[in-house]
Amino acid sequence: MEHQFTGRPSIAIIDNNTLASMGLKKILQDVMPIMTIETYISFEEMIQAGTDRFFHYFVSTNIVLENRDFFTQHAHKTIVLTLQSDAEMSGFKTLCVNVPEKELTMNLLRLEQRGHAGGKNLPKMPKVLRKQLLSDREIEVLSLVAQGHINKEIAEKLNIGLTTVITHRKNIQEKLGMKSVSALTIYAVMHGYVDINKI
Repeated sequence: MEHQFTGRPSIAIIDNNTLASMGLKKILQDVMPIMTIETYISFEEMIQAGTDRFFHYFVSTNIVLENRDFFTQHAHKTIVLTLQSDAEMSGFKTLCVNVPEKELTMNLLRLEQRGHAGGKNLPKMPKVLRKQLLSDREIEVLSLVAQGHINKEIAEKLNIGLTTVITHRKNIQEKLGMKSVSALTIYAVMHGYVDINKI
């Protein structure tokens, strides 16, 4: 029987590489701000914490192989963390973590969009996260930033001055509290300001 999720749903990262877990946790918090991300260094530690509240398991390959029965039963919510992009595990979704941050972020966004397009199967975001913080012009600028355009190209596309673009970008970063292009891209995709296929 599937657990009915109440409150903020949780994601478990189970990986004995603490540094990798911390990095993935940070990116997942940007991609799915509604989720609580919990990290475990072993399968046993995660089992002790209780498993029925987890929406997804992000698990290193070796831990899946050592505990295959459990993860096979939960294959629909298991994402196996691999070190090679062509690595496949029969019956599981995989995510290569041995890639640059931008590529990992895009792969996570694609996974999220495929599994939860338009928020499907996810609880509603809190009102504060749904509120439109940006002006229409800032949304246009953000969309173009997410699509990889530089300031000069954005100015030309929107028919505005370069200093105006720089001002808009500064305002966007201050309003959202985000500086990196990766974080801004995640925000743009998650709020429907840009189609992931245009990035």
